[in-house]
Amino acid sequence: MESEQYLAANLRRAVAEDPRTAELGVRVTVRGDHVMLSGDVACADRRRALEEVLHEAAPQLTIFNDVRVTPAGEPEGEEDLR
Repeated sequence: MESEQYLAANLRRAVAEDPRTAELGVRVTVRGDHVMLSGDVACADRRRALEEVLHEAAPQLTIFNDVRVTPAGEPEGEEDLR
């Protein structure tokens, strides 16, 4: 089996290159037969897609998805500059 660091790098590349995710800011950590995802994404669909991409790339791993959904909408109200 490939090393954890090599596998994590391959999974990060899969997440970055897959058109469903195209995420660069998500952290992928492999420990034994587990992969942990962390970071922020803009919507719940993207969060689910991350899991799908990783499951397709490494179906033998158990995925723990700790990615938070942080909508990146326009700011509300006016900014008060002093």
